[in-house]
Amino acid sequence: MANFNFFAPTQVVFGKGAERQTGALVKAQNCRKVLLHYGGGSAQRSELLDRIRESLRTEQIEFAELGGVVPNPRLSLVYEGIELCKREQIEFILAVGGGSVIDSSKAIGYGVVNDGDVWDFYDRRRQASACLPVGVVLTIAAAGSEMSNSSVITKEDGGIKRGYSSNLCRPKFAVMNPELTMTLPHYQTASGCTDIMMHTMERYFTNNGGNMELTDGIAEALLRTVMKNAVILHRDPNNYEARAEVMWAGSLSHNGLTGCGNGGDDFSVHALEHELSGMYDVAHGAGLAALWGSWARYVYRDCLHRFVKFAVNVMDVPAGADSEATARKGIEAMENFLRSIEMPVSLRELGLSLSENNLRLLAQKCGIATGGTKGSAKKLHEADMLEIYRMAL
Repeated sequence: MANFNFFAPTQVVFGKGAERQTGALVKAQNCRKVLLHYGGGSAQRSELLDRIRESLRTEQIEFAELGGVVPNPRLSLVYEGIELCKREQIEFILAVGGGSVIDSSKAIGYGVVNDGDVWDFYDRRRQASACLPVGVVLTIAAAGSEMSNSSVITKEDGGIKRGYSSNLCRPKFAVMNPELTMTLPHYQTASGCTDIMMHTMERYFTNNGGNMELTDGIAEALLRTVMKNAVILHRDPNNYEARAEVMWAGSLSHNGLTGCGNGGDDFSVHALEHELSGMYDVAHGAGLAALWGSWARYVYRDCLHRFVKFAVNVMDVPAGADSEATARKGIEAMENFLRSIEMPVSLRELGLSLSENNLRLLAQKCGIATGGTKGSAKKLHEADMLEIYRMAL
């Protein structure tokens, strides 16, 4: 078991009608004025925003608004939010939405209270010293940003997608009502389930510290739970219990819990996908699904003990005398599961037909973004990244 530091300070208010407590939760933060930040579509149509506004007014909390967040949230809107917060003397940001809205809120929070260009943090030029506090009303179970220390922003100029992690941005509270996710299209639900699973698998496949039985058990149970309930939601999208299981799994999968004591995060698939969605604006979870199998086949021999354990404990593959064969069957079983919920398992299935030059550019950008190397299951360099992109065609 490796040493670890686990920090998860976010207050979670979970269940039916939980959003009615939003105003009181904001009031407890002792702030005078709030930025209400959101995407627009479903939050408007479901009248959720109206309920949130009323909750704030009931507590006599002043607020300004900024909508327009899109998937793969844009740096230009972050800049707009920073200026709005400074002008309106905002002291707290309330994100109403999914991971994109929360990540945009975190970036705005950094930009308001730190001098200089907020993009510097995402471009690894310097570290933030503070962040305006953020609260969340979650509408999509996927990114886990409601309890995580990370955010990901896309710079439109060049299609550059970068993440930045700091405990400064962890939300003060997360309001989580599974009913709010019932209006999501199947593709978005399936993409979210995939992202949740990937957050745990990126921590599970590691060579940096061995095993911690309890953490591995939590990770494996989480993966099995999401798979079971993703299938249920495929046929019954209004199933509250399944929505609740997936929503809670999303938070636990990315607050650090499923990697405690395992010695290192891999997150190579996320790094590869960030370049893909930065350039081609694909759904993040679907992009992860399209790349995972190729990454797994490229690295599994270097992390064989973990891939065998995954195959047996998560994918119900019988343990065989040939460890490599067992590991490959586990990879195939995961791809079959992804197909069963209509997720792509190749770039072509994702709708992309990329030339060799496109692939080389993706690998080059990924190498730059990662500082030249990435991975714990296997250390990847630019040539490795290129080969994985090729295999994913």
